[in-house]
Amino acid sequence: MFDDNDIKIAGNRPSDSIKRNNLSSATNDILSEATLVAAKKFGSSVAKKFSVASNAYSDAVEDADANMFVQRILLLSFTVAAMFESSLLNETVAGVAQKSFLDTVKKDYKDIYKYTSDTGAFTFYYLAYRRGSEIERRIGQTFAMLCGHDGDPIYQELGEVLFCWFSSEIKATAEEFSLAKSN
Repeated sequence: MFDDNDIKIAGNRPSDSIKRNNLSSATNDILSEATLVAAKKFGSSVAKKFSVASNAYSDAVEDADANMFVQRILLLSFTVAAMFESSLLNETVAGVAQKSFLDTVKKDYKDIYKYTSDTGAFTFYYLAYRRGSEIERRIGQTFAMLCGHDGDPIYQELGEVLFCWFSSEIKATAEEFSLAKSN
């Protein structure tokens, strides 16, 4: 019924061990605070890059290309979420960065905020992303499909290029903020 595996035996000087653990924990808390502040700044920085990338060529968008404009924003937004999840130090840092990113976009870039999440599009992108092989190609195919140009190699290439380019931008920014996972 009861198992002795959860019983710990105190060493000769348990108070010294406790002091060392508390000191180590306090140091980690300080580092965590600095890391969380960096994560907030990182999220804001990525939001600015996202805005610039989202609005690039927006003046040239005609009504016929309005769907592609929206899909481009969704792809870039998905790229942010995916890279935060896969490239940052841990889930907490990714969550803080994501919240800061969304808060900044909502506050400073209202015109594109409404396009930053579409659960249907994100589901398709996550399915492509999590398949594990040829991720970039699959993301490009998904982009083409969501633009209404399924199988069109030009749209596929555009989606692939956008994903690859913005992924590298986010990873480089994470390294600048010392938030990237070490490989």
